[in-house]
Amino acid sequence: MSRDLLPGCTGVLALADGTILQGIGVGAVGKAVGEVCFNTAMTGYQEILTDPSYMAQIVAFTFPHIGNTGTTTEDLEQVSGSAETAARGAIFRDLPTEPANWRANADLPAWMARRGVVGLSGVDTRALTRAIREKGMPHAVIAHDPQGRFDLDALVAEAAAWSGLEGLDLAKDASCLQPFVFDQGLWSWPEGYEKPADKPKYEVVVVDYGVKRNILRALTSVGARATVVPAKTTAEEILARKPDGVLLSNGPGDPAATGEYAVPEIRKLIESGTPVFGICLGHQMLSLAVGAKTRKMDQGHHGANHPVKDLTTGKVEIVSMNHGFTVDRDSLPAPVVETHVSLFDGTNAGIALKDRPVFSVQHHPEASPGPTDSLYLFERFAEMMDRKR
Repeated sequence: MSRDLLPGCTGVLALADGTILQGIGVGAVGKAVGEVCFNTAMTGYQEILTDPSYMAQIVAFTFPHIGNTGTTTEDLEQVSGSAETAARGAIFRDLPTEPANWRANADLPAWMARRGVVGLSGVDTRALTRAIREKGMPHAVIAHDPQGRFDLDALVAEAAAWSGLEGLDLAKDASCLQPFVFDQGLWSWPEGYEKPADKPKYEVVVVDYGVKRNILRALTSVGARATVVPAKTTAEEILARKPDGVLLSNGPGDPAATGEYAVPEIRKLIESGTPVFGICLGHQMLSLAVGAKTRKMDQGHHGANHPVKDLTTGKVEIVSMNHGFTVDRDSLPAPVVETHVSLFDGTNAGIALKDRPVFSVQHHPEASPGPTDSLYLFERFAEMMDRKR
């Protein structure tokens, strides 16, 4: 594409291969480097942009009308870390419009500006998505300058020099610094967010690799008191709390890198006989702990419309997914049962151990954003804790 800036251009996306996409800048002024992925969800953009699993990534939304419902303080997924430990950029087909929703308390561009998220609108997101499908997720720099001043060669060079996500342990930055108890349940109309039970039925320790708020809400809603602990908490410290179960959370980065300190502790948790439930990054590291391997994906899975089959029931679910690494299903060892599989590309989407109360899934059963088809997995975890008792 041409390196000449078009009249009125205030935002650009500079890819490592030299491609320049031009448009109208949105949100924060400045620049951010990251990996570009596309997300096919039609709603839930605020949950997506505050999901720590998107740390060091720039999200291109395939749905053209993003921002119509504005933003609200109630829909933030991030629990720990700063705004930098979530998505760093966003790409839209159309310029976000004024919000039209009774829950909105800010428009999307102003909210992005406050969070430091750099945005770009007016881009052919279908062409960008097609390029990602054919060539993989590129390294890029997204930039916004109201005056339209860009050093395009320098931006391309910065994108080309970025090391990428492989080998990066980002969970330690997305994690909490101190343990805390989360005390909010799922949202329902018209009451709002549920209050936790006065006497919780289960004590669950959540290892925070970048946990989403609605995972904690779903746990609380099945009767658990969710105690969140930092990513580097040892198995001995976790077991000293005498939990009924342990949840390994979602999070950003390369599971093999985070696994250098997390996998030995996960193995100890498995050996203790304590029920363990892994989600997304937690699923990948649990798989590493039992002897499987993970690998980087070309396009990843990002959206709220992914078909997954539960092999234990035969049921097909539509789920929310967000991951750029996957468990190599051919590397799963004998004690492991594959429980879920993606019907898009046949990649692994869940495992369970034959001889331990341990299971995990690649997708996001808390369904934020996305359908609630797999919310039952929290009930399955609760039943596992009941049986252990």
